[in-house]
Amino acid sequence: MPKVAVYNVSGSQVGEVELADSVFGIEPHSHVLNEAVLMQRASLRHGTHKVKGRSEVRGGGRKPWKQKGTGRARQGSIRAPQWKGGGVVFGPTPRSYSYKLPKKVRRLAIKSALSSKVISNEIIVLDQLLLSQPKTKEFAAILSNLKVDRKALVVTAGYEENVALSARNIPGVKFVVADGINVLDVMVYDKLIITKDAVQKVEEVFA
Repeated sequence: MPKVAVYNVSGSQVGEVELADSVFGIEPHSHVLNEAVLMQRASLRHGTHKVKGRSEVRGGGRKPWKQKGTGRARQGSIRAPQWKGGGVVFGPTPRSYSYKLPKKVRRLAIKSALSSKVISNEIIVLDQLLLSQPKTKEFAAILSNLKVDRKALVVTAGYEENVALSARNIPGVKFVVADGINVLDVMVYDKLIITKDAVQKVEEVFA
């Protein structure tokens, strides 16, 4: 089992915790990680793109000129795609880009993401993370104590409103609860700051 240090909000080490091999100690599967990230990014696309086809543009109710005898190419409508102001051929229309990977693949992906953080020493385990009131300055001081100067994902076992409100104004910091941890966030953010309770909850879900 991998062992990592446990810190308090002052940045002092107060112990160690053993992480479950089945969740935090596997060999990261790069292909599955890539597939999971692509899936999440695809689901974030709005898909609201839209162009007008020839049946939707204005005008073109009659034939521009007769079929034969003019010496020009035959035309049926001035709103055909080859005309200026005509409809677009095979243009994008609103659609959903989301799709799903098998459940086992998704579980392997999140385990790979968490294990990669352990391997690269980018995980910080806190004994607890509680704030008496929403204070961005106080939360920024905690990050400074932990020597976190890059993008960080903060994870707690349950929803901590004061932590969420304090973290949301700091650029590059995101707060999620353990139930909402996902591959894209873990991989995008440089540091993973997670409480001991959240570690146990994640292990219960994914072990």
